[in-house]
Amino acid sequence: MLPTDTLESISAAARAAADKKAFHIVGFGVSELTSYTDFLLICSGASDRQVAAIADEVCRQLRDAGIRPLHVEGEGRSEWVLLDYGDFVVHVFTEERRAYYGLDGLWGDATRLEAETLGIDGKPPA
Repeated sequence: MLPTDTLESISAAARAAADKKAFHIVGFGVSELTSYTDFLLICSGASDRQVAAIADEVCRQLRDAGIRPLHVEGEGRSEWVLLDYGDFVVHVFTEERRAYYGLDGLWGDATRLEAETLGIDGKPPA
């Protein structure tokens, strides 16, 4: 089971991404597989502009909750933005970059956090 504060933070990030119409939102518990973080949240946007908007919204909503990233990468390019919050890392990709890097497959052995656990409906945006 996830620690409550981490679950709340990841869920807040997932909801923020969903608010900006992110799709294919998925979480992974990776603490048994890597030492740099415990959880990953991966999502996609349809364009560079949407990827930037999703990342901005995640940062804004978490900042409003008192949670700030330790490090942010990719803001200038916006094909892949990485938001490192220590206990969890958020990856926001364009579809092309997500397919190219294949993080979903790389972490295929990790525990998957389902939409219900993340507090989102899991349906693609209309």
